[in-house]
Amino acid sequence: MNRRKAAAGVAGTLAVGALLAGAVAAPSAFAGTTGTAGTAAEGAASARDQARHAGGAAEAKGVAKAAARAAKKGVDWKDCPADWGLAKPIQCGYVTVPVDYAKPDGKTIDIAVDRARSTGGKDERQGSLVYNPGGPGGSGMRFPARITSKNPLWTKTAKAYDFVGFDPRGVGHSAPISCMDPQEFVKAPKMDPVPDDEADKRAQRKLAREYAEGCAERSGDLLPHMTTPNTARDLDVIRAALGDKKLNYLGVSYGTYLGAVYGTLFPDHVRRMVVDSVVNPSREKIWYEANLDQDVAFETRWQDWTKWVAQHDDVYGIGDTPAKVQRQWEKLRATAKKQPVGGVVGPAELTGFFQNAPYYDQMWAEVASVWSAYLKGDEQALVDAAGPDMSDTEGNKSSENGNAVYTAVECTDAKWPTSWRKWDRDNSRLHEKYPFLTWSNAWMNLPCATWPEKQQTPVEVGTGKGLPPVLIAQATRDAATPYAGGVELHKRFKGSRLITERDAGSHGITNVENACINERVDAYLLKGTVDAQDVTCAPHATPEPEKASAKKAGTAAAAKAAELPGAAARP
Repeated sequence: MNRRKAAAGVAGTLAVGALLAGAVAAPSAFAGTTGTAGTAAEGAASARDQARHAGGAAEAKGVAKAAARAAKKGVDWKDCPADWGLAKPIQCGYVTVPVDYAKPDGKTIDIAVDRARSTGGKDERQGSLVYNPGGPGGSGMRFPARITSKNPLWTKTAKAYDFVGFDPRGVGHSAPISCMDPQEFVKAPKMDPVPDDEADKRAQRKLAREYAEGCAERSGDLLPHMTTPNTARDLDVIRAALGDKKLNYLGVSYGTYLGAVYGTLFPDHVRRMVVDSVVNPSREKIWYEANLDQDVAFETRWQDWTKWVAQHDDVYGIGDTPAKVQRQWEKLRATAKKQPVGGVVGPAELTGFFQNAPYYDQMWAEVASVWSAYLKGDEQALVDAAGPDMSDTEGNKSSENGNAVYTAVECTDAKWPTSWRKWDRDNSRLHEKYPFLTWSNAWMNLPCATWPEKQQTPVEVGTGKGLPPVLIAQATRDAATPYAGGVELHKRFKGSRLITERDAGSHGITNVENACINERVDAYLLKGTVDAQDVTCAPHATPEPEKASAKKAGTAAAAKAAELPGAAARP
């Protein structure tokens, strides 16, 4: 779940995706290891040991074979192509993986990777830190810029690790998939996600069915293999290509589920793993129930934001009580439904933009500023922030690509309900109490009800032999990945440590300034140390209101959304 301005949903809506900021530390079970990267030969040898972990026997052998090849070949690092937007000293390359791990000598695809080298001396180096921002459908290729831009939260870790990003299979520069014409995808306004009657529901169902069919038509060969377990296998091949005996990994949002599956399939290949803002890994939650839980959590965080807006009515002039702010929101939706703002911003587009606020604290002020400017007579601020970006149509860079991957992975990962009666009943019930996101989220996921490919059974996430302590970071009021997900993974990964940020709800808290969290992440990645017990941290600072001109507000919102922690290609 990069967070650009929210993209149009497949069924004429805009919606959120699953997933793209104490105590004395005690040594972990693996503190005291040198932490240096293994040789290519060690990587190949380790790959041969994984057959007992990687799922089916054929897939296990396929991963071992692909990893051995990758360890031998390495990555041919070069300056990144100019149109990738990744300036020196970031370098780019590719890692070749099988489309189908049961057939490792069959068709292959190239996975795009990039890196920024560690800044410390040779004796400080501990290998690579590989990152996934979420989604499914998010690109991690901007992660190395945390070194080159000298992000202060990561300067200590940057001395020890190369920061490595990658485009997962189907994303960006890694054999990108598509489900519809990107030009059509971004057109606006879309249908109001909240249906007025059965005719609206039938229209949305038709759009969802057509989108699923489009995925099969446009991405048929790769589509059956667009799963989290296959992406986890790709991750292990990347590890081998980097020359690392074991993986150091940072995953946010959906990236936590990818990490959970990797840690289950390849427990003895994990050196250090940080998972931040956790998708509930229970088989019962992946993915239908997880999205219903998200609807409830978004309403809670939306209310937190409307309360904050009301507290700063002297700045924004939207309403001096949460109830008044809510009425203004309902009025704005009704106005945009009757006459889309600027001809392009209707209720769907409003939901897509305003959901930035419950998603990330860092967006509270920007979203409020855009809204305030609109109420003061400047419609263009809202059009710039929430309207369609018609330049966002370049296949492998487009929001349509990210949306296609989101849909393909979630729909193929697990069995979804096929009964419209169930979808209608569950979402109608939720909408009564949690109206902000429920129907929008439902239409976004409805292609899974008529998915043309075989739907799999999710991995039973749990601790395998050799898995070291995993560090879990979770805010109690996270909207996109509710708190229960962090607790569930903590139970399943024995020996893990849970850092709870209480009374906070920003998504992606390892990249938010909070010393209680930041210092523990550094200690874990640099020394392998974890606290003797789980830790609860006070919340990071509440956002300050910002007085901004309409033009600056819209520009700031769009710019900041693109760089937020835990960001994913799908809204």
